[in-house]
Amino acid sequence: MSSEKKVEFNKNNIDEYLKELAKIYRKIAGKNMPAELILIGGASVLINYGFRNMTTDIDAIISAASGMKDALNIVRDKYNLPVGWLNNDFQKTSSYTPRLMRVSKYYKTYSNVLTIRTISSEYLVAMKLKSGRAYKNDLSDIVGILYEHERLGNPITLDSVKKATEELYDSWENISEQSRTFIADIFENNDLQTLYDKVCRDEKETKKDLIVFQQEYPGVMNEENVNDIAGNLSVARDKDSILAKLREKKSQDK
Repeated sequence: MSSEKKVEFNKNNIDEYLKELAKIYRKIAGKNMPAELILIGGASVLINYGFRNMTTDIDAIISAASGMKDALNIVRDKYNLPVGWLNNDFQKTSSYTPRLMRVSKYYKTYSNVLTIRTISSEYLVAMKLKSGRAYKNDLSDIVGILYEHERLGNPITLDSVKKATEELYDSWENISEQSRTFIADIFENNDLQTLYDKVCRDEKETKKDLIVFQQEYPGVMNEENVNDIAGNLSVARDKDSILAKLREKKSQDK
């Protein structure tokens, strides 16, 4: 829950930055030193789908010569981007697995030296389920991906999500109970567009709640407990909302 000012990345400027990155990397490393980036998370959602407008970071699996670090820094300085604007920190999280490389799909090649690949469809859903962060875009991304596939006549089934999860993470049970319940509920819902809007609102409220919690209880929240805290805050918020409605109804009945 960093308070650092974020830059908004969209599909157009991601393409622009990657094109520039390839040009600079080629100058530094030479045309005989190919590199590959597998875009993960929000950047992969932006490239493959149309329901989301921006992301605040670009996560990637980076396979390149040492000159890539310098190239990333040059692009950062040229466009006034934050430190780590494109990074592989994702590889430290639970949703990372080297198996992602074999299920990635080709996107583009820039300057005949930098190949870009992405994760999509049921594999991206499986990754989002593994993360399951109610305070970011994981849950709304899941609904958005499923809705867009449904709308385009190429629906993703629950079985295909389970198979993708097993392929990446060995077992369906390696996904949290909350995530498994969430995805099961989605497939029982007949109005994914309305559900998407609701989940987006819930994520924004949860993020606000976590910021307040962090201010009131500094040093308590960490990567291991943030999802549990977010869940408890969401339950408390729903309870307060229900009580407020009951009090309003009671007042109206008088």
